[in-house]
Amino acid sequence: MSTLTADAAMLAQDVSHFIPHRAPMILIDKLLGHTPDSLTTETYISSNSAYFDCQLNGVPNYVAIEYMAQSIAALAGIEALLHHEDIRVGFLLGSRKLHMHIDTFILGQSYRTQVTRLYQEESGLAVFDCHIYHQHTLVAQANVNVFQPKDTQAYIDESQTTAKHDQ
Repeated sequence: MSTLTADAAMLAQDVSHFIPHRAPMILIDKLLGHTPDSLTTETYISSNSAYFDCQLNGVPNYVAIEYMAQSIAALAGIEALLHHEDIRVGFLLGSRKLHMHIDTFILGQSYRTQVTRLYQEESGLAVFDCHIYHQHTLVAQANVNVFQPKDTQAYIDESQTTAKHDQ
């Protein structure tokens, strides 16, 4: 957990500087605000948005979990850079208390995602309180569980070895 805060110049950088994703799988567009343990991002829905569905004229609501997860990843990336560390890959483990209040993220509209760390273990396991708003209306919310190992490659190698032994 960090006590440092990103400044306006840092938040103005392209989202790709903070998350391990690459286009076209970067789903959030802007970093709006950062405080220790919290980040607010923005997603604008266009016909070029990942998962855009012409029949819905927007993006299905289930993509909300990825907006939340990428906002968490961006928070981790900001914290890593503030501490002069490398950006590491994290894993979405699941969610609790997921509520979707809309069916579709509508073409031409912007949505604000706010993520706040509730809990984090030294191991890298963390829980975040996540909310997505359209203007001032809450449209989705969840508690999201994530895991960010200190050494991602060692964790992947260990998982593959364990899987082979279980076969």
